[in-house]
Amino acid sequence: DDVVSISNLQRQIIHRMDDLGVNKAHSAQRFARDLNPETDLLAIAERLDDTNCDALVRGHDVVLDGTDRYRSRQTIARACARAEIPLVSGAVNMFDGQLCVFAPHLADANGQPSPRFHDLYPTGMRDEDFPACEATGILGASTGVIGSLMAMEAIKLATGVGEPLIGRLLMYDGRHARFTELEFSRMAEDR
Repeated sequence: DDVVSISNLQRQIIHRMDDLGVNKAHSAQRFARDLNPETDLLAIAERLDDTNCDALVRGHDVVLDGTDRYRSRQTIARACARAEIPLVSGAVNMFDGQLCVFAPHLADANGQPSPRFHDLYPTGMRDEDFPACEATGILGASTGVIGSLMAMEAIKLATGVGEPLIGRLLMYDGRHARFTELEFSRMAEDR
């Protein structure tokens, strides 16, 4: 139920000035339809929460999450884990970004269960623990970098080609043009 605002335009390139005040789902649908009228698109214009997330992710091959709220990210991760659907999760703040793939239903190279969202990100964190996008700003080019990498991860998952970022957090430092990879594993205790 989010609408396009002027501050979105420099980083959410699917929206235009004409879309100001328009629901983001409908604006995105229009953009994709204009790109290829042969596509079958469904815009879901409702706020994602604990009551509807399972139904929204069910039946998909992969889910990409670029939301800017920690609570939403946790909700999506839990729903994907329950549905056994791989989740490509990306986040951006100012010049920096990160992405990872969560697929706890899959085993790693050693036959061990792969990590869950809460193995990397603590469950006790809240939206208030992070600076708001409106306060820090987000460079549009950073969203482009992370968004492109998220698309690549989704393609790898859908085609079975390559090695997805499962158990690896890829961090991008836009100020210094550096990528850093952090490996992590499933926690022994169920927290």
